[in-house]
Amino acid sequence: MSVGRICQRDVDLVDLDESAWAAAERMHQRSVGSLVVLNEDRQPIGIVTDRDLVIHVLAQEREPRTTRVREIMTAPIKTISEDAAIEVALSLMRGGEFRRIPVVDREQRLVGVLALDDVLSLLAEEFAEIGSLLDRQSPRAAAESGPGD
Repeated sequence: MSVGRICQRDVDLVDLDESAWAAAERMHQRSVGSLVVLNEDRQPIGIVTDRDLVIHVLAQEREPRTTRVREIMTAPIKTISEDAAIEVALSLMRGGEFRRIPVVDREQRLVGVLALDDVLSLLAEEFAEIGSLLDRQSPRAAAESGPGD
């Protein structure tokens, strides 16, 4: 299955010149843990996470209203093609030790974000379907349904 089939297409964004406070407020309002920063061509150039806010603003006692996103965002960032296999995305996340990755089209424009949680949800659904199939085809289920059912 491709990354594009399961990524979240509704992506929350932040501008380079917005304050850390504005980024934190947007994360709170939208109940998200990250915001993507785009260039003028809609290509991802950075990401701000709740962890970035803690490490680069709170822990350093910086003023959140005057600290700009450009000062605290993670950049450069890795991206993945919407056509890539989920296994490739997992390998990239594992190698980079991050939980979210922007998904891009052939022109490197943002189309979504893939979070580790999205992959885990998909796997949970797949395992539940496999479990249901195994239950229906178990010897006990066959015996309970009787011949000709």
